[in-house]
Amino acid sequence: MSNAEQIIIALMSAANPTSVSLATLAGVVLCWLIFAGIFIFRKRTPKAPEARRDPRATIGIVLQMIGYFLVWFQLPHTVFLPRVGMLSGAVGLLFAFATVALAIASVWLVAVAVHTLGKQWAFEARLLEGHKLIMEGPYAYIRNPIYTGMLGMLIATGLAMEHWIALVPAIIIFMLGLLIRVRVEEKLLRAQFGQEFDEYANRVPAVLPGIY
Repeated sequence: MSNAEQIIIALMSAANPTSVSLATLAGVVLCWLIFAGIFIFRKRTPKAPEARRDPRATIGIVLQMIGYFLVWFQLPHTVFLPRVGMLSGAVGLLFAFATVALAIASVWLVAVAVHTLGKQWAFEARLLEGHKLIMEGPYAYIRNPIYTGMLGMLIATGLAMEHWIALVPAIIIFMLGLLIRVRVEEKLLRAQFGQEFDEYANRVPAVLPGIY
C-alpha cells in the first residue's frame, strides 16, 4: 500500500470514527467530568492559616496544563498512526477497555487521595498551620497519588483521542511539570517534618511504584 493510500485511509478513519472509538472517547470524557467534579463539589472545610507557600510550583502547573493541551488539541498530521477503530475486533475492544479502565482507575485514585487529604489539599504548594504528614490511604503506597492519577488521565485521553504521536511530547512536558511540583512541595514537607518525611520518602515511591 502506497503512502498516499495510507493517508487517505487514515483521513477516512478520522472523519468516520467507529462506534468503538466513540465509546472509548465518551468513557474518557465522562471520567474527566467526574474528575472535575471531585474538586468543584468537594466538601469545603474552614480555611486554616497558611504557614508556608512556594510559588515556584506554578511553573510545574503550567507545564502540566500544556501536556493536557497537547492531547486534547493535536496537530492534524498525527492521524496517520494506527487508530483504535482500525485495530482488529478483539484487539480493538481490549484496547478500548484498557483505555477507559485506566481513566476510571485514575479518577478513583484522585478521588480517594483528595478525600484523604481533606482540608490540606491545595492547588498550589503550601503548608497550613498544624499541617500533618499524611501517610494513610493511597499515601501509604504513593507519596503523590493525585499526580499519578493525573498522569493516568493524560495517557488515557491521548489514547482515546487516537492521536498517539502527541502523547510523546505531552508526557515529557507533563512529567517535567510533575517533577517540579513534587520537588517544590516535598521540599516544604521535608523542612517541616525532617527525618519523619525522609523515612517516609525512602519507604514510599513518589509517583510510580518501582519507577519513581
